[in-house]
Amino acid sequence: MKNLIEISKIVTKKKVRKIEIFDDHSLKHKNSKFNEFYEALMANKFKNDRDAASFLYACSPTDDKYRQLKSRFRKRLLNTLFFLDVNLPSTSSYDRAYYSCNKDWTLVKILLSNNAKQTSANLAKQILTTALKFKFADVIVNCARILRRYCAEIGDEKNYEIYDQHSKQYQNVLDAEIRSEELYHRVIMNYYKPPTKNKDLAERIDTYCDALVGLSEMYDSPIVIYNMYLVWAFRYEMMYDYEAMLEVCSKAENYIENNPTYYQDDKLATFHLKKMSAYLHLSDWKNGKTNAEKCLQSFPSGSEIWFTFMEYYLLLAIHTDNYINAMAIYADATGHSKFKKLTGGEREKWNIYDVYLNYIIESKGQENPILQTQRRKNFRLSRFLNNPILYPKDQRIFTVLLVIAQVLFLLEKKSFNAATERVDRLKNYANRQLKREEYFRAIQFIRLLQQLSKAEYKVEQLSNVEKYYNRLIETPFSYRGLLSELEVIPYAKLWNMILARLGGSRSTA
Repeated sequence: MKNLIEISKIVTKKKVRKIEIFDDHSLKHKNSKFNEFYEALMANKFKNDRDAASFLYACSPTDDKYRQLKSRFRKRLLNTLFFLDVNLPSTSSYDRAYYSCNKDWTLVKILLSNNAKQTSANLAKQILTTALKFKFADVIVNCARILRRYCAEIGDEKNYEIYDQHSKQYQNVLDAEIRSEELYHRVIMNYYKPPTKNKDLAERIDTYCDALVGLSEMYDSPIVIYNMYLVWAFRYEMMYDYEAMLEVCSKAENYIENNPTYYQDDKLATFHLKKMSAYLHLSDWKNGKTNAEKCLQSFPSGSEIWFTFMEYYLLLAIHTDNYINAMAIYADATGHSKFKKLTGGEREKWNIYDVYLNYIIESKGQENPILQTQRRKNFRLSRFLNNPILYPKDQRIFTVLLVIAQVLFLLEKKSFNAATERVDRLKNYANRQLKREEYFRAIQFIRLLQQLSKAEYKVEQLSNVEKYYNRLIETPFSYRGLLSELEVIPYAKLWNMILARLGGSRSTA
């Protein structure tokens, strides 16, 4: 009862008239500007403040009406974070517990700031019990410090020593976790940089890996162990050692399976996706398909990670000539009810996959009757070939991939003059707009197309192609989600497909 009295006094003095949040009840008021704003955001209708201001009030984003609404809207959203439903089936016990501990820790700080010492201590004890179960080192240290001080004030020497021990023990664990996070961050900072800018990175990552193994042996912390496995996976991925990367991911999955208390959805999803990436780069359809069928069951259908995983699954099918499977994967992903909620850039990638799948049908359908039946009714070749195709600077690889696709279709039609026009456009991109470090493989493929154009698409007259082809072989395909790395059909393979379609016996391979 003393706790209730303490809390009631605080609430009586400082309560607000109304708590503004977004809940099911408030979202039923469809005429509200708040709800209009909220639903438009969820539908991805806005790219910036100008779009939102124009949609809501037909005004400028500097207009007071819009600025006031945005400020109040933001406050309401933040308030709602304190009332999230973390008991959804898709949320792991670890994530639910960490959210609850941190929310309750905020209450402890509020109670302390209002001098409710006994109530804050009682709540801190409850939080500490949960934190010890899940080994939340940061939460344990925070609660132990509060409880240690409370015991000192009331003269409870026995419990003071207990909380002091917790504080010292888990401060060391917390320091190890912070160190492991630092090493992980140093790796991901360099993850996407071109190899030429990371000449000494391999040596540094080896040092990071050894340090993380040492930390994992000293401290039984899920954070340290997860970071250790992640850094090792990144290490092998950056070395193109995908067999070793698979082994690390499997060990990480075994750790997760053997320690269900520390299970986290995002960590398991990361290792599943890394394995799928390894199978893609190894062109291992059999094991990749088995892995995909197993892993897709652990992702909520239609979630962001689900679509990302489906993308890797689709690329694996295309890269390994499993075209019927690729068609089915594409249909499952784009036919999902949540596909329309993807960002414009993500949907555009799937549109590009559709174009290449249609090219595969066009070029290989005659020799595969089943493939011929997969022809897309909504794909209009004439419309595609007449499309000027121009994407923003940050999506210029989309332009490159689709202009290449135009060349492919034009070669099928024997429209060599039109194909040359597209090749010349690609040449201008390679010379002026594609950075060599970022788009090295795309540039080499464009150079091959230039040589084909010079030979008037007669394979027997080709010359000066070996150096460009060899560069593709020497710099292996590597896709880590960056747009600049995307290859629907690997360039070396696509080049040999073109030569075969032109009827030449000469293959660069």
